[in-house]
Amino acid sequence: MLRLPIEALPTADSDRHAMLREYFCDKDATATRTAEGWHLTLDWPGDLARHVDPNLLDGLAWWNEGVRPETMALAQRRSGRILTALYDTWTLHSWSDWLHRGGNADDVIVLHVDDHRDIAPPRLIAEAECFKDAITSAPVDLAQPDLVRAAIESGAIGMGSFLTPFLHAAPRTEVRHLCQPPKAQSTQDFRIELKMEIDRFLKPGAKRPAVDLHEAVGVGPGTYRLTPSLDDWLVGASKPALVHIDMDYFCNRYDGDSLWRDRAESLNPPLSDILAKIDELSDALGKYARAAPIEDIVIAYSPGFFPAEFWPTADARLRAALESLDGA
Repeated sequence: MLRLPIEALPTADSDRHAMLREYFCDKDATATRTAEGWHLTLDWPGDLARHVDPNLLDGLAWWNEGVRPETMALAQRRSGRILTALYDTWTLHSWSDWLHRGGNADDVIVLHVDDHRDIAPPRLIAEAECFKDAITSAPVDLAQPDLVRAAIESGAIGMGSFLTPFLHAAPRTEVRHLCQPPKAQSTQDFRIELKMEIDRFLKPGAKRPAVDLHEAVGVGPGTYRLTPSLDDWLVGASKPALVHIDMDYFCNRYDGDSLWRDRAESLNPPLSDILAKIDELSDALGKYARAAPIEDIVIAYSPGFFPAEFWPTADARLRAALESLDGA
């Protein structure tokens, strides 16, 4: 439980709800007013309506291990070089483990396959020698996987923000982001600017790591390429690679939005198209692996984004291909 002064939150219920949902986004925050101020409790959401996908329970039954909506944020398992998780935040833990094992942060490329950029500011506070979890105040060091795990479990590192602390820890990283239309219509190159933004809620005035992208020409260390083209995605790339595959790259029917049926544009292809895209991606990664090492692979299923009805078939197709890559 967190204790906050009375001025930290609006008194109007609707304003308070909106502020808490914006700040915590993937956790449910409940504020109770007391004589001392506000008592704030945080929980992983268990309400099926909150997760949008009407077939979610079927997907969790396929995953097994007794996972429920309120525990799926913590669900992850490793098989060799491949980490599979429901939430993409576990990507950062996998990369932290790679750093801990001696991974070279000065010479790495991130092959980011996703319908989102994932460079939002996490709920981390920047201090002199490390980050601190804004929720628990515990230290967070990217080279110490146990500390990263704790920050994921607390919710300090959440969906959409896992790439930001990695870029701050490894500023020479080159990011190649493969993304389908409508969110990516053409190839665009950016320079990555690492910056700080001011926290305005849990730790008012403290600095949080953030990322800006500025238009640039070409790729290299400290750049970010966004593209729908497999050719542009990998052209000229030959560094050791960390691969992140969010399954919503293949289909993002829901995009975490309860009003998904009303969207004018969405990425919602049939299963046949999804499997064809999996084959295209697998072929491209196979060619890459013959020229440069793929150090780590993470697959994230993104409940409420990638439809649960496709999880078993898509997993079987993708996993078979990834396990056949050189070094798997």
